[in-house]
Amino acid sequence: MSKQFDDKFLSRRGFLKAGAGLGGMAAMGTMIPAGGVWAAGSDKPEIEEVKIGFIPLTDCSSVVMASVMGFDKKYGIKITPSKEASWAGVRDKLANGELHAAHVLYGLVYGLHLGIGGPKKDMAVLMTLNNNGQAITLSNGLKDKGAVDGASLAKVIAKKEKEYTFAQTFPTGTHAMWLYYWLAAHDIDPFKDVKNIVVPPPQMVANMRVGNMDGYCVGEPWNQRAIVDKIGFTAVTTQDIWTDHPEKVLGSTAEFAAKYPNTARAMICAILEASKWIDASAANRSKTAETVAAKSYVNTDVDVIRSRMIGQYENGLGKSWSEKNYMKFYNDGQVNYPYLSDGMWFLTQHKRWGLLKQDVDYLAVAKAINKTELYKQAASIVGAPVPKSDFRTSKLIDGVVWDGKDPKKYAASFKIKA
Repeated sequence: MSKQFDDKFLSRRGFLKAGAGLGGMAAMGTMIPAGGVWAAGSDKPEIEEVKIGFIPLTDCSSVVMASVMGFDKKYGIKITPSKEASWAGVRDKLANGELHAAHVLYGLVYGLHLGIGGPKKDMAVLMTLNNNGQAITLSNGLKDKGAVDGASLAKVIAKKEKEYTFAQTFPTGTHAMWLYYWLAAHDIDPFKDVKNIVVPPPQMVANMRVGNMDGYCVGEPWNQRAIVDKIGFTAVTTQDIWTDHPEKVLGSTAEFAAKYPNTARAMICAILEASKWIDASAANRSKTAETVAAKSYVNTDVDVIRSRMIGQYENGLGKSWSEKNYMKFYNDGQVNYPYLSDGMWFLTQHKRWGLLKQDVDYLAVAKAINKTELYKQAASIVGAPVPKSDFRTSKLIDGVVWDGKDPKKYAASFKIKA
């Protein structure tokens, strides 16, 4: 698909002709005419008020701003962001229909689809919400023992003076995978050498303060909050583990995406618009930080969110820097496409750590979950570019390249695995 259609194709007639070769878009009869206004007929969203769950994290911003800035109205829907207490709660409410969709961990959606990390439910990834912007925080107690990065942490753990506990946010989720990958890259077995527990994101800081864990992986602003509260420091950012890694997605059940395609497309359009707006300027990012800091959303100090939101990082050990790979919501359209290879990567890690007991058809699962054609339709409407391939290539912190070509071999290739 070209970066965006010529203006002549944005008339309803022209758009449907152009759509004929795009996975049957024309046959669906669900396109938006020029100007982004929904027609009264088949284009109309089946559900006009949608409830989208979120966890208090900076990367919920595009969902919140789609509602606050009125991007949802442009596409004929009203988004009501619903603040949730834990990822398990999000999982359950998605599965039982209490939420139409959610800002959710990539790996949670895949785990639910396969019946790991919860009862089996066919799921859908509608779009990627953000890249980057998570971190691993270590306690001041570990710093006092000389552990300030992966290599020095490995030396401290090897002494076996105590059992060290690390927290992540959900067993099949992104933070668990970043934590395990980073530990294993430094020859620390995340299951044999340390204990790991699940803690909801907003509770990380409080739990570290009382000594319930020695380290954790979570999204912002809860890593920066630990520095401000002087209870911990950033050992590594997740963009240093995998630059421009997939993180949260807009997830729904497969049933919702199939039954209400116009509504699903409208949600993607509205959140894409919000994503473009957030990434358009530092001023927009600052306004976003001010908005999501409110009690009804993330509920923390604006500056705790804003600093890393605009790429101004400190690690709590005296280092400050301008981070070029900070949290991205759009990045000229590179963030939001639901790459099949991204979803497959999480499956390889689920297999690596024994969450999946045997290999699956990695590509078939990704194709079933990631609604690439629905996303392409929305991107065409909004004017967002789409990549030429459903796969992308990345080199992770240990130097291993992931390209999605041989997932079974990749999953089995790691020295440290379950």
